Amino acid sequence: PHIAGDGRTFERGAAAASVLVPLVQRADGLHVLLTQRTDHLHDHAGQISFPGGRAEVHDADEVATALRETEEEIGLPRSRIEVIGCLPTYTTITHFVVTPVVALVQPPFDLALDSFEVAEAFEVPLQFLMTPAHHRRHVFEFGGESRQFLSMPWRHGGREYFIWGATAAMLRNLYGF
Repeated sequence: PHIAGDGRTFERGAAAASVLVPLVQRADGLHVLLTQRTDHLHDHAGQISFPGGRAEVHDADEVATALRETEEEIGLPRSRIEVIGCLPTYTTITHFVVTPVVALVQPPFDLALDSFEVAEAFEVPLQFLMTPAHHRRHVFEFGGESRQFLSMPWRHGGREYFIWGATAAMLRNLYGF
């Protein structure tokens, strides 16, 4: 991968997680379905993310985690999803080892957002996200160390969506592939 993780992680045991990278097949090309997390959540409040989350003991594998979490968070039925592969894992600063599961999504579908976790779901054209000119690198100081992250700001309908951090890094890794 171009980017394997956020850098030094917090001191705690690693936790397995998976996200779905849903590529929606539209007439004008592929679009990536993303979510904005609600503002009251403990982890990553208000951030743009892929649907997904922590693995549970009853999940058969990383794909099962991504599909279960996607159905729970946004109500996207598994019957509309065709998994095409996984990207390399990405380790977040909070020590989640995330497997991005890439899948084609066939419309039509109706989403049912879990209002506790998801404030909004929206789509961004894949072509926009795969254009390097839209990939911005940010550098900042934290705890005496230089750290960096990527962002891919996207404007649509009078709003700006600040896609950054782990989500942007995983999209950059998709670009690399």
